[in-house]
Amino acid sequence: MKDLIWDNTLSVQVQEIDEDHRRLVELFNLLGHAVEEGAPRDYIEALLDELIACTVWHFKHEERLMIRHGYGGYQEHRREHDELIESVKALQQERQQHEVDITAEDIQFLEHWLTGHILGADMDLGAFLSEVM
Repeated sequence: MKDLIWDNTLSVQVQEIDEDHRRLVELFNLLGHAVEEGAPRDYIEALLDELIACTVWHFKHEERLMIRHGYGGYQEHRREHDELIESVKALQQERQQHEVDITAEDIQFLEHWLTGHILGADMDLGAFLSEVM
């Protein structure tokens, strides 16, 4: 598995959001390596739990900034947050219920999930916040 590399491509030009994203990328990379190395299921589940919890916190952080600064795309962005969390929790629940390990395909899904959101909705938010903060 290749690591996600933090660089300016993923920067939304808002330091506090970029710091959150860096942490999410670090957790994602830890999870990917754990899956690739065949780490114990409990460890992988703990990493996935942490990634989800940090993502939920981060989304609330972004939503607070959107409300504070009157971001017009708030409702749509929040809906995307909700859908992203719902999809990753569904993946997690399915794997736990069937006692199936997280796979390389799941890691690819999570990579697309994380980078897709940053490169899409978060770039728009970052451009807005860069102007008003």
